[in-house]
Order: sequence, then structure tokens, then C-alpha cells
Amino acid sequence: MNLIFLSIFEEFQNFFKDGFLSKINTEGLEGSNARELVRSYFENNPLPEVSSTSPGYDFISQGLINIQRFLGEVSMGEGSLIASAPILLLAASVVIILGVLGEAFFKKTGIPDIAFLMVLGIIIGPILGIVQPAAVVEIVPYFAALALIIIMFDGGYNLHIGNVLKTAHFAIILVILGFAVSVGIVTGFAHFGLGWEWLDSILLGTIVGGSSSIIVFGLVRKLRISDDAKSMLSFESALTDILSTIVAFVLFEAVLSGNFSLDLLGETIGRAVIVGLILGFGVGIPWMFIISKLSNAQHNYMLTLGVLFLLFFLANSFGESGALTALVFGLMLGNKKYLLKKLHIKLPEHTIDNSLHTQVTFIVRAFFFVFVGLLASFGQIEYVIFGILAAVAIYVGRIIITKTALVRGFSRLDKKVTSVMIPRGLAAAVLATIPLTMGLQNGEAYPQIVFFILLTSVIITTIGLGSAKKIPPPEGSGGFVTETKDK
Repeated sequence: MNLIFLSIFEEFQNFFKDGFLSKINTEGLEGSNARELVRSYFENNPLPEVSSTSPGYDFISQGLINIQRFLGEVSMGEGSLIASAPILLLAASVVIILGVLGEAFFKKTGIPDIAFLMVLGIIIGPILGIVQPAAVVEIVPYFAALALIIIMFDGGYNLHIGNVLKTAHFAIILVILGFAVSVGIVTGFAHFGLGWEWLDSILLGTIVGGSSSIIVFGLVRKLRISDDAKSMLSFESALTDILSTIVAFVLFEAVLSGNFSLDLLGETIGRAVIVGLILGFGVGIPWMFIISKLSNAQHNYMLTLGVLFLLFFLANSFGESGALTALVFGLMLGNKKYLLKKLHIKLPEHTIDNSLHTQVTFIVRAFFFVFVGLLASFGQIEYVIFGILAAVAIYVGRIIITKTALVRGFSRLDKKVTSVMIPRGLAAAVLATIPLTMGLQNGEAYPQIVFFILLTSVIITTIGLGSAKKIPPPEGSGGFVTETKDK
């Protein structure tokens, strides 16, 4: 049996060595992905057509022909930016299935599903070329806006105002110190390591200055840490996402003009806060009354999404980010019972469709992390090294900040989770593409560097949460990861 196996293996090896690989032209391999290489091989070496009616019908040969045709469908010819609809639907099905399996895996092990989805994005993007980089850049503004709206709304909806107010001072300290330290570390690395100008370096630091609200919101709901720690980390990530977005857009204009003003920065931040609060509160509170009256109406959740999208549009019409508006709007609806009690107002018991909202949020999160993987580029090794070292330095800074800021009121587990909660995500991924579209100096470097900072930060968070499993939860019993139940 062993001799037979070795004989078959030798024939298989000879096929690839002398038959398959020998026919591939290696001169034009640089910059090609797996899809392009396989398509090129089959174009140059077509398989013979086999008739199903012939006596010597070979189902293996026919199967290979079908695979060849499948690969042709994937390619869609020269210069295609995106694969055919059936192939994209296949990719979408894989994303959804892996997203569900990843969540189940996370509940069992405490290892986030983020890494699986990002790797999948790398496979269907840079490796297989199902979606080309040029197509990704084209869809960035649309997909990023949708993901930002849904996730910020979800984050606000799941925050309890009482806990937010209780831990707001800790969250603000983490925001100020964390953002400043992250920006300072990356700025120094870019200026002294890459030789960039100071303003360009500060812009890069600002882009990756805040933790990802998408990732943090999803993680803290499943971790058995105190409610105070959950609120603090969620509020911090939301604020840093918004802060990095606002400051980055000010710096974009500064880099283009060559001028930077602290007065302009302060004015921009203040205006964004005012617009976000006015729209979020001004529409959120009346909408609580409206949905109470529409409790028996169909599609009330879709109506809420419609209002949410309208608010985002209005915020952007005033020249401000809609992220804060979406967060405040979600905060109003998620704390309806709490607010009505404080206002001494009675309304019929009604909330938005949590089951539908959970499914929508899941879909958006899953596709976002795959989307981040699509942005990966391995062209220059110095950017890879830079991204890894910068993320490690940010983690070291986070440990110091946690020990400085959280001196009382938090358990050992709370502090451990806080110290490793450094994942970068949506804001960084979106902002990194803007210098390229604006034609800024080093514009092509931003997405590459940011991706590896993002990926490394997620890996550090994952490893850190794994080590935190050894620490008993504040309640004294139970596992590190738990299901979140609606109260």
C-alpha cells in the first residue's frame, strides 16, 4: 500500500513540476494575484472538450473543464475590478457563515471573530483578486458611511445613560491620554523612522489615534466585566472614533494648505459637538413618543433606520460628522424607559425590534471586517514593520495609561481588559484612504501602514483577552465570556 501511495505521489509531483509549473511564464508574476495566475495558465493550456456521449467519457476531465469555466467566470476577463454576481454571492455566503461560526467560537474561547473575517478579506482580495483594490477604493465612502451609522447607533442604543454618567470622567481621561499618546507615538515613528514631514506624521497618528467602536462595542457586551467598565470602554471608543475623524479632516485641509491652527481645530470640534447633540436630542426625544404611537405599525424599525439616515445626511449637510448624531440618537431610544422615568412621563411599553436590529448589526460588522482585509497590501516591507512596531508601542502606552487612570473602583479583570482594548478599525480604515483620493504626499502609504497597525492591534487585543481568561470575573463565578441578555 505504501509503495502505491508513493508512486501516486511521485506522479502528482511530476505533474506540477514538469507539467503545470513549467508552462507558467514567471516574468510577469510580480503584482499578480492567484486568480490571475490560474486564469492565465488555463488560457494558455486549455483542456480538450469531452463529449458526454463518447464511449470513453471521463468524468474527471469533464470536472476539470467545469472548474476551468468557473475560473473564467471569476476572472471576467482582463482589467476587471470585481468578479461576477454569482461569485460575489458565494463570497457573501462565506462571510455570513464564517461570521456566525466566528461568534460561536468567540463565545466558547474568548477569541474574537475579527481575525477570521479580516483574513477572509485578504484571501478574496489581495490573494484571489475577486475584488480588486481599485474597486475597494471606489466603494469606501458608501460602505464606510453605512457601517459607521449602524454601529454608532447600536453602540448608543446599548449604552445605559446612568452608567455612562457614572464613568464619564474615567472615559474622558482615557480618551485624552490614549489619543494623545497614540498620536505622539505614531507621529514620532513616522517623522524619525520614515522621514516624513511633521504635519504628515501627525495626520498619520491622528488616523490611528482612537480605538474602534465597532470592535469594542461587540466585545464588551460578551465579556464578564463590570457594567461600569463596559460603559467606560464603549463611551471611550465612541468618543475617540469621533475625535480622530474630526481632527483628521482638519489636518487634511492643513496638509493641503500647509497651514495649521489650534483655534480652527477647537472651533471645528465645538461645532461638531453642538450639531451632534442638537440633532441627536432634538429628534431622538420626539421619536420616542412617535414610535410609542406606532407600536402596532409594521416596519417601525425600518422607519427608525430611515430617520437615522436622514439625521446623518443633515449632520453632513452642516459640514459635520454624523457619527456623534447617530450615537446620541441611539442613546435616546435605548434609554427610553430611563428618560421617561426621569421626566415623569408615561408611555406605552415599546422598543424597536431588537431581533431585527441584532441581525442588521451582525451583517454590517461581518462585512466590515472583510472589507478591511480587502485594503491589505504587502508591497513594501518597511510599512509592514512600521505598522507592527507602532501597534506594539501603542499597547505599551495603553498599559501605562490604564495603571495611571484606573486607580480605584475597578477589578483586576476590568483593568486587564482595559489595558488590552486597543483595536483600531472603521475610522482608521476609512480615513486612511482619503489622502490617496486627495492626492496628498505619501498618499499610497497611508492604507498600507494603517492596515498593519489595525491588524496587529486586533491580534494584541485577542491575545490579551485570552490571557485575561485566567482572571476571575468581578462577580466571582462563571466564565470569561458570557451571552448578553436583554433586560
